[in-house]
Amino acid sequence: MPSSHDFNPITAAGYQDLQTKIAALEADRPEKITILAEARAHGDLSENAEYSAAKRDLRHLESQLRFYTKQLQYAKVVAPSDSAVVELGKWVTVTFLDDHEQATYQLVGTQEADLAAGKITRVSPLGKALLGHQPGDTVTISAPHASYQVQINQVQLTLK
Repeated sequence: MPSSHDFNPITAAGYQDLQTKIAALEADRPEKITILAEARAHGDLSENAEYSAAKRDLRHLESQLRFYTKQLQYAKVVAPSDSAVVELGKWVTVTFLDDHEQATYQLVGTQEADLAAGKITRVSPLGKALLGHQPGDTVTISAPHASYQVQINQVQLTLK
């Protein structure tokens, strides 16, 4: 059993998403096994492209299943508090002080990151800098090629 520092913090929604992905893969598995068995029954396996493709598909499915299961095994759901402090699971609206652009991000676990959906990981330069701060704070982000500042405008549990 892993120790407590081996766990990866994750939001409840991220945990549910992992469970959904695992359930979908487990539901697809019997069909992939049936396709593989049917392809195998067609004879010479060395020249059977259908068999090779079915085997590859099943292997890919099982690899994904192991990956998501391992992520779930090491995930620890973190529930954000009802405070104005930036923490995992909360939505943060910031103003970039160099160009005065505003953006809203949700701080999530590493396996949940999705910039297109506004979800940044807690270990990204921006996420790391925001953690523990509150509205009105100005924080400096040290990115690989430059440093910049943002001002925290709002911290909320849900996006409104």
